[in-house]
Amino acid sequence: MTPFAIALALFAQTPEVAAPAPEAPAPAEDRLPAGAPREDYQFVAWCYGALRGYLDMHDEMMPEVTRIESQFRKPGTKLEDDLKVYAQMQKDGRAQLKSFQTALTAAEKASVRPINTLGANAVRQGRQIWNTGPDVTKARKAQEWMSWALPARCETVSASLETRAKLMGATFKVNEEPPAPAETPAVEPAPTEGEQTSPDPTN
Repeated sequence: MTPFAIALALFAQTPEVAAPAPEAPAPAEDRLPAGAPREDYQFVAWCYGALRGYLDMHDEMMPEVTRIESQFRKPGTKLEDDLKVYAQMQKDGRAQLKSFQTALTAAEKASVRPINTLGANAVRQGRQIWNTGPDVTKARKAQEWMSWALPARCETVSASLETRAKLMGATFKVNEEPPAPAETPAVEPAPTEGEQTSPDPTN
């Protein structure tokens, strides 16, 4: 057998190596929205801005939303019931805003340096997701508003940030030197029963 034939025989006996399996997509709570900052504090501030922008657009969007919901009705459904969903989303969204604000405040108090400027910039970035150009129609903007949902990662990161911030704050308080006790003025002991005080000398 020639060397070339031997090489072909060995190649044929080599087991095939399986191709690596494609990586599974990250869970929804781990996905970072496009354009959002990665640092937890700034990310929660971004979530606050995005959600605040969504809530503030309610009155502007509802006339077009009502028109769309009226035009495309599902059999057996009532328009009033569907519109109640948006009112409930406003209520839930404002509760989430308070939760984000609590986490941000806790992080700012626990930080050894001022970070509120970074937070304010991230809030503005979050609100900017609702900026649209003149070529976007009212119907298209309303449809995007209707289908928008707060990224799942916002709530998980917010809860984690608040927990870590509170732990850090407790650590800082433990490391602080206790305040010095206030000095109390010396008070002469009162004479005991039967003890007579000496009269003041008279000149």
